[in-house]
Amino acid sequence: MKLLEGKVCIVAGAAAPKSIGSATAQLFAEHGANLVIADISASESTADEFSRSMADAGLPRPNVRALRCDISRRADCERMAAKTIEQFGRIDVLVNSAGIVEARPILEIDEEQFDRMIAVNLKGAFNLCQAALEAFVPQRSGTIVNIASLAAQRGGGLVGGAHYASAKGGVLSLTRSIAREFGPQGIRANAVCPAMAQTGMIDDLSQAQIDAIIGEIPLRRLGTPREVAGACLFLASELSGFMTGATVDVNGGLHIH
Repeated sequence: MKLLEGKVCIVAGAAAPKSIGSATAQLFAEHGANLVIADISASESTADEFSRSMADAGLPRPNVRALRCDISRRADCERMAAKTIEQFGRIDVLVNSAGIVEARPILEIDEEQFDRMIAVNLKGAFNLCQAALEAFVPQRSGTIVNIASLAAQRGGGLVGGAHYASAKGGVLSLTRSIAREFGPQGIRANAVCPAMAQTGMIDDLSQAQIDAIIGEIPLRRLGTPREVAGACLFLASELSGFMTGATVDVNGGLHIH
């Protein structure tokens, strides 16, 4: 059963290898989605490389387009959404998995670092959601999945500093605000809070640090990007049709609350 057959899905932040966005785009393609990969590093070759990777894995080539988008710029997000509609006629799902991370003590975070973190992780999420909602409202349907973080729930730590946690906490509040305001129009918004998945965000950690974290995880392992993507697929599909404003934890039990 293909859960997203014929749906038009934008996955932001999907150009980076070993990322939640990339894993989500692949899983969505496997479930029949028409895909737009929106990423600041997207180029003309991104869609071809994505299709080739699917074919190399023995999977059907997806209907995919890659669009360069700096999510911190509202005009870029609006242009990306307009091009998606021009190509596919509508937008059904937005997954916002684009973001940056930085671990730094709060007294060492300068104004430029704080502004950049907020511009990408919070303002960027707002820009993407606003652009998608412009398409969702006339059609009275649409689903948003925002990738937040365990850092937003526990107050930083692990791989993200206070500026990262603050931005991701804002993403949780933004998601709930959208769910409350646009629910009467058939539009849903939910968030996923991953922790310690095997993405580029943990590349700067030593093996000793990773082992110490694993020792605190009840499942005693790191998660995979595809496992986080599975939560995104659930929230994007009709399997979660009566869920909105929810936060889904994908953390191996690291933060049971």
